[in-house]
Amino acid sequence: MSELLNQEKLSRRAFIKNIGAGAVAATVAPSLLQHTLAYADDATPQKPAIVGAGRHTYEVVPNWGKLPEGVKYGYTHGVVEDSQGHIFIHNQSDDAIIIFDPDGKFIKSWGKDFKNGAHGMQLRKEGNMEYLYLADYARHIVVKTTLDGEEVWTLHYPKEAGVYEKEEQYKPTNVAFGPNGDFYVADGYGQSYIHQYNQKAEYIRTWGGKGDTPGKMNCPHGIWLDTRGQTPILVVADRENHRLQNFTLDGQHINFVTDELRRPCHFSQRNGDLLIPDLHGRVTIFDKDNKLITHLGDSPDIWKTPGWPNLAPEKLTPGKFSSPHAAIWDHNGNIYVVEWINYGRVTKLRHIA
Repeated sequence: MSELLNQEKLSRRAFIKNIGAGAVAATVAPSLLQHTLAYADDATPQKPAIVGAGRHTYEVVPNWGKLPEGVKYGYTHGVVEDSQGHIFIHNQSDDAIIIFDPDGKFIKSWGKDFKNGAHGMQLRKEGNMEYLYLADYARHIVVKTTLDGEEVWTLHYPKEAGVYEKEEQYKPTNVAFGPNGDFYVADGYGQSYIHQYNQKAEYIRTWGGKGDTPGKMNCPHGIWLDTRGQTPILVVADRENHRLQNFTLDGQHINFVTDELRRPCHFSQRNGDLLIPDLHGRVTIFDKDNKLITHLGDSPDIWKTPGWPNLAPEKLTPGKFSSPHAAIWDHNGNIYVVEWINYGRVTKLRHIA
């Protein structure tokens, strides 16, 4: 093999030398000459980075999704997939909802009103329709829309809960859906409460509040209906307590998960496994018993880098994460990761094993 490579290099050198001497200049097309010189000078193409292990092995596709001219990301905060395989990115820009086809081709964008507070985004199928539930912490609201951005309703802060003196204290970050049509809103950036509503958006109950004892939370940033066990439960990314906290569907504390977590943000679930984007530089996968399967793209201590999270693109490495904020598995088992960074960062992890 090494002899063949040496012969190939010698052949290229000889060919280029002859071109320079004019021996074949008259018979070589300009396009071929340009290609040959480039081929001789270029470094060996970089192989795609591979992350994960075993059945969770992925090929890294950095900067997935091509934005058209004039469309730019702000902080990328949420990601979902619809039944057509379209990928929706929630970000803080004039184009707060950006939609791509499965190949990363831009379809459309909308959502200027969410520019300053775009955060959590969840998709739910209701009958024959699919809807987005959008958490906007800057305007202190949760909005239900069609996939094209038509507003169905806007839910303001829950006065009925009796835990807020003013609307500005309520800063919702994410939404989860119960098995009976109820939904739950996590007040992650506000007073650390969970609020439960029925499918008509009518208030049911509130629990939590700021603290670190069982039932209390410090930034319930993400919330998810965990159906991996025999009984559905709610799992909360209790981010500033560096843990997950599990609740019954009526808000009773069950237990904590604390191992292998830094600052967990949110969740996705597939085949009994739980995907957890962790703001401090990695994406984590737990099994059905909440035991570690693997960490993806771990960047230890990157959050201690001056300027983090808004590090210049050249300081980021494909396959290494800086500030994962949301992540999902798509229907094929690929992963999409969006990061909390002011110019946005979207990475696809193509499932290969």
